Amino acid sequence: MAKRRLTDQQKGRIQAIQEKRRQRLDQKVSQSLASTGDNPTHEGRIIIRHGATLGVMDHLGKLYRCQTRQHIGHPVCGDRVIWQQVDEKSGVVTALLPRKSVLSRPDYSGRHKPLAANISQLVIVLAPKPAPSGYLLDQYLVTAETIQVPPLIAVNKIDLLEDEEEMRFYQQLDPYKIIGYPVIGVSAKAAHGLDALIDRLKGETSILVGQSGVGKSSLINALLPAHEAETGRLSEATGLGRHTTSAATCYALPQGGELIDSPGVRSFRLTDLSRQELERGFREFRPFLGQCRFHNCTHTHEPECAIQAAMANDDISALRLENFHRLSQTISG
Repeated sequence: MAKRRLTDQQKGRIQAIQEKRRQRLDQKVSQSLASTGDNPTHEGRIIIRHGATLGVMDHLGKLYRCQTRQHIGHPVCGDRVIWQQVDEKSGVVTALLPRKSVLSRPDYSGRHKPLAANISQLVIVLAPKPAPSGYLLDQYLVTAETIQVPPLIAVNKIDLLEDEEEMRFYQQLDPYKIIGYPVIGVSAKAAHGLDALIDRLKGETSILVGQSGVGKSSLINALLPAHEAETGRLSEATGLGRHTTSAATCYALPQGGELIDSPGVRSFRLTDLSRQELERGFREFRPFLGQCRFHNCTHTHEPECAIQAAMANDDISALRLENFHRLSQTISG
């Protein structure tokens, strides 16, 4: 189904509402800043975000409910920040520190909206049902390549498959394993079914992506057995109350590592890329880029196309090339 476009009148109404919200927030931030006086600044990390409210953790592990100056950008879960304390429970974020990585999605106007920052691993969750979409998988992998975050393909609900079914399922992923993407099987329900995933999460700040129905929520609950208790602790510390369950949140994993759960990722799609960025997002294309006869080669019908030749030599999967062409129809140029 084609995505419904907003009319200019609707866009104007949304912008007006957002501007009123910004003005109200600016007033709150100005009042809070006045309260900080000459209070010293601190480094911290955003552990939870809901709307304009941030939960910032200091170096001792204490959480503060913070507001943020508008001009510093769009702070998100995982960001490292500079902040000033207002009282025992609250503060104001005054600056963002440089990000190592940022996962974004386009907003209604096509601009990049950050979802999470400083992640070190993108976990792409697939399942036998719903059947995996290679087109959607390639969108996630292109994103991982573009933001330079290593991806991991995790097949959930693997316990639903018998031996031969499991073998056939994994064969579909052979083109990805051949070009170096790790693939593991997990089960949120089977005993010890998470061992391989837990090993991969240790020492990383990971985020789970995947189409609806693949069991991301079940995996998160299995990885975080004290999920409800932790959610309650964050709720009490930040004052977010019932909103905590719908906030972007960074959880510490019991076996080591961190997991960011963000509602925005559930509807995540590829951000707008140039054609050159899309080409480089297919890692197996890179040795052949710049070798086509024509500099603006579309890799479809042109003579002496290095990408087409690589596919003929089995250096590039025909399915991956087909998905590249589908994605190239959606980019700006």
